[in-house]
Amino acid sequence: MTPPSTTRRAFLGSVAAGGIAGTAGCLGTLGFSRQSAWRDPPLVEDRPNAVYVPAVTEGMGMYGRTTAGRYGVALTYSYPHRFWTLSGRETAKTVVEADDDVHLMVSLWDTETERVLPLDSGVTIEIRNSGGVVTQEVAYPMLSQTMGLHYGSNYVLDGEGEYEARVQVGGVSLRRTGAYAGAFESPATATLAFAFDTDDLHAVSISRPESAGERGAVAPMEMDGVPVGRALAVESLPGRHLGSENAGDAVFEVFVVDSGDGRFGDDPYLYASARTPHNGIIIPMMGLEGVVRRDGEVAWESTLQSGLDPDLGYHYGASVPGVREGDEVTITTTVPPQVARHDGYETAFLEIGDVSVRV
Repeated sequence: MTPPSTTRRAFLGSVAAGGIAGTAGCLGTLGFSRQSAWRDPPLVEDRPNAVYVPAVTEGMGMYGRTTAGRYGVALTYSYPHRFWTLSGRETAKTVVEADDDVHLMVSLWDTETERVLPLDSGVTIEIRNSGGVVTQEVAYPMLSQTMGLHYGSNYVLDGEGEYEARVQVGGVSLRRTGAYAGAFESPATATLAFAFDTDDLHAVSISRPESAGERGAVAPMEMDGVPVGRALAVESLPGRHLGSENAGDAVFEVFVVDSGDGRFGDDPYLYASARTPHNGIIIPMMGLEGVVRRDGEVAWESTLQSGLDPDLGYHYGASVPGVREGDEVTITTTVPPQVARHDGYETAFLEIGDVSVRV
């Protein structure tokens, strides 16, 4: 048996020797071979429709970090691996292709507040070497237990050697308030040089958690001050906390900011901060609607728009005229989070029921 944490090279060596077993079962019983083990590692059987501990978790390495205007940008890497994309409510598995060399990831944050920026405008990674453009691919917004909220995909390179990554960030169309008003409007490009070496890649750790398949999550990796995308602590959020509710394994912290705050207009501002259970990672890119009922009648209803605010972080909110004590607030998810997911998140946040709190 291999230890709980090892490297991909040792993992493959153990597979070749026929001696590896993990908490999810022996590789032989999972239909593994040496050729397929690194491309399609074990996947938990009977996965819950919730966040769960994956059968295998992979570490990552750092290629570098830089800035582009107000954006902080880090480029990290790991083994090519599967992930799931979402279109509406339909998931699609992206498998590792034979020529995929590396899984590249971009972390984006605001250098002034050190907070991750879940952008709706897209991130593209263009890879160049001395011969010119090698590949250019859109990096999906992704949720990963070990890597947090990032943008990534599997990339094909031109062998070992020196490369340049040009990370192209689109402008932000989200509503921005407070010190974020007017920021992040223009596209930006960050350039990072890196060397691709398969020895470095194969030195990245791989772990087989003993609690694989159980509801829960492994902790995110912390790398050189790069934020992983945790939502702001509940106790630090402004306004009256109306309640915390779990729906579809997404945690909604619901608040109302009383009228008089110039950032949101003259009316009270109702907002929800959504995060993953266990690790508290931001859950972005959902469609939410809010309804306020008073004495059994609908007093107000509207879309909760995605927004960025230094004090609220990434959130969903709307101004609500005349909200009163005793009003019942119901939040309905009309579109599940349109982010790609790594193992452990791919079955969660799909069927999200209503959440209700009272003012």
